[in-house]
Amino acid sequence: MAVISSPDSFAAAPGIDRLPKATLRAHIAERLRSAILAGDIAPGAPITETALSARFDVSRGPLREALRQLVEEGLLVTVPYTGTHVASLSVADVQEIYSLRTTLEVFAFELVWDRRDAAFRDELHRRNRALLASIDAGDDRTSISTELELHGLVYEASGHALLQRVWHGLRGRLQLYWAAHHRAHGRRGPRRDSHDSYIAAALGDDLAALRLEIADHMRRGAAVTEKFVSGTSNKGDMT
Repeated sequence: MAVISSPDSFAAAPGIDRLPKATLRAHIAERLRSAILAGDIAPGAPITETALSARFDVSRGPLREALRQLVEEGLLVTVPYTGTHVASLSVADVQEIYSLRTTLEVFAFELVWDRRDAAFRDELHRRNRALLASIDAGDDRTSISTELELHGLVYEASGHALLQRVWHGLRGRLQLYWAAHHRAHGRRGPRRDSHDSYIAAALGDDLAALRLEIADHMRRGAAVTEKFVSGTSNKGDMT
């Protein structure tokens, strides 16, 4: 895995090239996001505006907007008087993500359980088809975003504004988690059948069974991902 640990190394990162003038912020954010999730920019690596501005041949304005967006997503972290760096993912992070997601998603389904309708069912199936298409295409970056959208439906349907904000704040860490999870299993994206039982339970009639399924769904592969994160941390790839 290519590791970028200094500002001058950004030129070596795959997928980071000079960008067209149109929609600079979106292009810069997407290129950086893809490089981070692919592991081409190492967790903890410093982000320097001067180096990025020269590399992208852009002014500081759109660059700062793109960096601010990735900070909001949780992929970058800004520390006062220290600077901005790529967020890291520790074993403790993996464990906390598992426990928090389980609690949040069960709560979200409890809120919508009696309000699931045909529109909810159809949208859940549509989002799963989008995930399957990205898996079949071998598009790991898109599979992460479509998996986020799949799990995000219940939060959107909950009508709970604070819960939705918490979910939004968790999305960046989830992207890092899923990227590490896929690399730990040596594949691009989740298994094609990984959400079959989740969707069946989400659209079924047994709330208790859904609670168990969510806990099991979140737990699957967590130990492998923890081991992967722990191993790369020992090698200095994740701090």
